[in-house]
Amino acid sequence: MGDDSDARAQAPHILNDLSGNVYGPSVQANRIHGGITFHVQAPPPPGPAAKPDEVPPLTVGFVNRTQGLATLDSWFGDGRIGSASVGLGALYGMPGVGKTAMVSHWAERGRALFPDGQIYVDFATLREETVGGDVSEAARRCLRSLGVDESFIPKSLADRSTLFRSRSAGRRLLVVLDNVSQPAQVAPLIPKGEGSVLLVTSGSLLGELALDGARMMPVDPLDMDSGLRVLADRCGEAVISADPEAAERLVRMCGGLPVALHVVAARLLINPRLTTAGLAQELAEESGRLAGMSLGGARSVSAVLDLGYRDLPPDAARLYRLLGWLPGASFDVGVAAVAADLDTTRAAPLLELLASASLLEAASDGRYRFHDLVRLHARERAADEEPVGARPALIQRVTTHYLALTAYADRAIRYDRLRVADLTALLATAYNPFVAATGPAPLAWLEAEHRNILDVLRAAARQGCHTEVWQLAEAFTVLFLHHRHLGDWRESLELGAAAASAALVPAAEARLRSLLSRPLLDLGESDAAREELESAAACAEVSSDLVVRASVQEFSGRYWERSDLPRAMAAYQSARELSEEAGEARGAAIAAYFLGCAQDAHGAHREALHTLGEAHRALTARDDPRMAARVLAAIGIAHDHLGETDEAVRALSEAARALHLQSATHYEAQTLVVLAGIGERLNEDPEAVRAQMTRALEIYEAGGSPQAEEIRRRLEAMGETG
Repeated sequence: MGDDSDARAQAPHILNDLSGNVYGPSVQANRIHGGITFHVQAPPPPGPAAKPDEVPPLTVGFVNRTQGLATLDSWFGDGRIGSASVGLGALYGMPGVGKTAMVSHWAERGRALFPDGQIYVDFATLREETVGGDVSEAARRCLRSLGVDESFIPKSLADRSTLFRSRSAGRRLLVVLDNVSQPAQVAPLIPKGEGSVLLVTSGSLLGELALDGARMMPVDPLDMDSGLRVLADRCGEAVISADPEAAERLVRMCGGLPVALHVVAARLLINPRLTTAGLAQELAEESGRLAGMSLGGARSVSAVLDLGYRDLPPDAARLYRLLGWLPGASFDVGVAAVAADLDTTRAAPLLELLASASLLEAASDGRYRFHDLVRLHARERAADEEPVGARPALIQRVTTHYLALTAYADRAIRYDRLRVADLTALLATAYNPFVAATGPAPLAWLEAEHRNILDVLRAAARQGCHTEVWQLAEAFTVLFLHHRHLGDWRESLELGAAAASAALVPAAEARLRSLLSRPLLDLGESDAAREELESAAACAEVSSDLVVRASVQEFSGRYWERSDLPRAMAAYQSARELSEEAGEARGAAIAAYFLGCAQDAHGAHREALHTLGEAHRALTARDDPRMAARVLAAIGIAHDHLGETDEAVRALSEAARALHLQSATHYEAQTLVVLAGIGERLNEDPEAVRAQMTRALEIYEAGGSPQAEEIRRRLEAMGETG
């Protein structure tokens, strides 16, 4: 209980005397393997010095597009240095035509134009968001790229967009929005810095962007000369010059699409005996077979992919098919091995083979991904060739894989968290990659994989894997307590709660519905949050579990605190009593902390001091200095409300020191601002007040908090009157 009482607390070595109870079926461990085989990059540290470099590099040679690049140069190149305006451009064309490659190439050669960095957001990975949710998540990513700490990112899209404009002002940035589908996704993400440029790629013409001054560029398939240069770049000039007519036929049959040309080139490289004439003949026959199919512009790609697929060894072809069913946009060797029920040592060379055939794209971090058209082809082959039941079995394996890794990450980040799921059997047979000295940081791994985990949850829910879904949603929540992807948090908990209900596990349903109230409140959906809490309370009563009931009451208190303090106090008191009855000392102490804060806000300051004092003693006895320091700050505020200034300053000063030692900078800054306010009010030592405000400003500026501007104004006013 009390998960979100300190969302940033890290306690991997604190053992909880209540590790959770077993409710309903637990996951039975099969052969768990795979681990984490890609390089999990640590997020850049927050702060004003952040300089993003996010536009993905090209993994194959870039050929021609001279006219398009020249057009981008004329619109946004050297001639705009010193321009006060922000450039806006949109590239549109069919899938596979090379829009992203052109933008990546232009961004790489134009680095000097954007000395403050390049931001990249792929809307294809956000497509499942609710309306507006994709833009809000994109804005969150842009703010993180500019050094804003998670704790200072606003909840609403409007506030995020406002802060993005503020943070981008004074910076010359390139912002790339890839795979945009609606004009409304663009406007909130236009940077403000003079000379900045925002480039959009889309599968269709977004005419409304022209109203905002966007330059529109169609990206057409490669012409004959450019297509031949792609083949020559991959295969060598000798291969092309040996039979120029056959090479030209190949370019025509590929429709000028780079994705198809790269597969053709890979086939020529992998099969030395295959000539351009022989391949052109094969492709002509395959195109004839497909002529009656309604494939539209993708017919040439399908013909090329079918031929490439037939060249694969049986085990590589099977892996290719199964990966087409894999939820998520990217995967590492470990996930691929689980998907195909192979050992990683067998899966790794097969992935390399698929990448060498240009059927997979290999990223610099060690993960792989499909081009969208190639993924569709792999799915078609799987649907035609895999036995009945193969897809559900794959989803089951992959879900269990992610459940084990997410559960280990959850425990590494917050060991002392209430959990309903009993994963003892599963984790007993699964490798824990986070305990190794060279292992990834668990929070960084969750952040890197969170879109894939959400896709896995969706696929598993559709398949009816109820137990795995609610258990994965429960463990996944630890990410959102630190990084508030509100739309993703909401969806994962909705999926989990529905699964717990279907699995008839009322304690899990109560837990997940009470957690769901938090993102709903942050999204401004108060009525929906109350409905979830009412359902959670009913499920908790059915479960008869004291700790779950206490947790639901605590969340209810947080809800009512916004509008009905007496009702909130009653909920907190109930949570405290239930925790005490269950022998959950830390949960009782945290409930007491919330109760004391509510009492103080209600005007019962002396009663609040008594309650907060009990909470402080209990947390100190449990060696929880971070939460104890937060309680001490609340004690100082209550003393100040009573006019007991000396006691208030003493408690707040001690709390600020303790929070500093615990690296709880967000709470340290809040405490210092309160201290400085008392000093200003009493006309005390101006240097001490200035030092407190300066330290708070350092914290807020380092985290990119919008509160920094207000603190800066107060410091400037102090200088004028000092």
